[in-house]
Amino acid sequence: MLKIENLSFSYGNEQVLQDLSLTLPDRGVFAIMGPSGCGKSTLFALISGLLKPSSGKIELDAKRIAFAFQDARLMPWMTAAENVNFVLGGKKSTLERAERALEDLGLGDATYKYPDELSGGMQKRVSLARAFAFEGDLFLLDEPFTGLDANTKAGITQKVKEIGKKSLVLLITHDIGEANDCAENVFNFNGLNRKPTAK
Repeated sequence: MLKIENLSFSYGNEQVLQDLSLTLPDRGVFAIMGPSGCGKSTLFALISGLLKPSSGKIELDAKRIAFAFQDARLMPWMTAAENVNFVLGGKKSTLERAERALEDLGLGDATYKYPDELSGGMQKRVSLARAFAFEGDLFLLDEPFTGLDANTKAGITQKVKEIGKKSLVLLITHDIGEANDCAENVFNFNGLNRKPTAK
């Protein structure tokens, strides 16, 4: 379960989140929408522990958090397989699992290519493969469909739904169609001093 109580956060004098409260179960897929700058990505950073709240608290049962950032954040000196395998401990024994994760997202031909040899959409898929391979209790997917073609989106949508049967998945999107295709509930963030509303 994820429980957020009266969460607030500021970057210096700029208030980004204020008195946010939200409770979610330990499994299922939930989409978060809202205008740019309303704090969606900041919320993910707070949940994952990359940022600390200004006030309020976050209670989280998950032991393992898989995070796919808005930008791919691949290590340029590592191949696609090595980037995925890195979150698995970088062992030879887990390399096959990393390769399989890439295959699942249609990246078999890119397994041993470096990030600068991949298109933006392919880099995005590598970052998703990295998150999926990690097999977390909580998945934070920040705009996972950006730059992907329709067929690839459809495949990843099914993958996200499958993961949601066992884990909690939160995804950020600006596309209501993507949100409705993937998620059981869509939460709209409308800026400061507003609690998220479900559709």
